[in-house]
Amino acid sequence: MGGTTGPTVAGGPHGTLRGVVDRSLYAARRGPLGVALRVAAMATAAVAAAWVHRVQDPGVLCPLRTVTGIPCPLCGGTTVFLELGAGRPGQAVLANPVALTGAVALAVAPLGLGARWWGSSPKARGGVLVAALVASELWQLVRLGVLRV
Repeated sequence: MGGTTGPTVAGGPHGTLRGVVDRSLYAARRGPLGVALRVAAMATAAVAAAWVHRVQDPGVLCPLRTVTGIPCPLCGGTTVFLELGAGRPGQAVLANPVALTGAVALAVAPLGLGARWWGSSPKARGGVLVAALVASELWQLVRLGVLRV
């Protein structure tokens, strides 16, 4: 009622840390600033994960692959971010192109892609997700030598 724009935090002045976080999260949903914030967060996480992985290699993280030897469609997702964080984008693409595409789509969603995705029918979204998971599973089976082509 005081003529403020954007989100306000109930119970706290705008200068508090909570207000800063709230305004940042609001900005992350809108336009180029949202893309920049998302990319910065992803880059920070990727560099941190690459550093942790370099210091102490945890081995295979996928429970399905550990137990059965068969990769899941999301296998290589962590490797995508490790390779990007280590500055090897080509290796990131080879690890799991579907996970990389999903991360890029998430990053650019504030430019309108997110609204287009949610504006499509649930059946269309489901079809795209199923096709992406099938393609990813086939990629992983070939990449890890389970399926020979």
